Amino acid sequence: MPETDSAGAVLFDIDGTLVDSNYLHVYAWTRAFREVGAEVDAWRVHRSIGMDGSLLVSTLLPRADDDTRDRAKDLHLRYYLDSGALMRPVGGARELLERVAAAGLTVVLATSAPEDELSLLREVLGAAEVVSAQTSSEDVGTAKPRPDIVRIALDRAGTGAGSAILVGDTVWDAEAARRAGVDFIGFRSGGISGAELHDAGAVAVYDDPAELLAEFERSPLAELGGSVRDRPRGGM
Repeated sequence: MPETDSAGAVLFDIDGTLVDSNYLHVYAWTRAFREVGAEVDAWRVHRSIGMDGSLLVSTLLPRADDDTRDRAKDLHLRYYLDSGALMRPVGGARELLERVAAAGLTVVLATSAPEDELSLLREVLGAAEVVSAQTSSEDVGTAKPRPDIVRIALDRAGTGAGSAILVGDTVWDAEAARRAGVDFIGFRSGGISGAELHDAGAVAVYDDPAELLAEFERSPLAELGGSVRDRPRGGM
């Protein structure tokens, strides 16, 4: 489908991509599962981080009833929010967002985090002045790896799939991007290997925001910014 966008956009996942929080999620989920009487190895939890929360629970607790699953989700949220003091931006996160905005690209936080989590993550991340739009769990019924949250982020950016890139840290981000027709850049900062991110469809993989910032002029983001600058005014 031809694109008629007036600007390009970079859609950023937050957990593990911009805020160093994935292993806090692992701890919160593992503790929550134990409290509802389920023993789930931490590595299995880690492999599911980035997946929609309800899907994560149904995947890891396939025989649990709805009440148990709902209690596990509530406990996870409580323990995760309690760990807020341990959160910090991933190295270079704020500076990368500023660089993307300076390149004339729209910065969108494309996350399915619940509002309570998102508020905490935004506080830890900062950089509010360069973020143009965001999504949350309120926007979709089921999030990643479904593409819905990516499509909503595109709508809020006012751009199409061909003029956007999703930056994330899990194979679930990559799958959501692929299903939405959006290129994907992967970070190893969430604990997933570069090989897996490439296999999932990443057009480029970096350790973290700091490495992408250092390589910005040679990255797909620079190409996206260049296409925006070169586009004729008011046209395709």
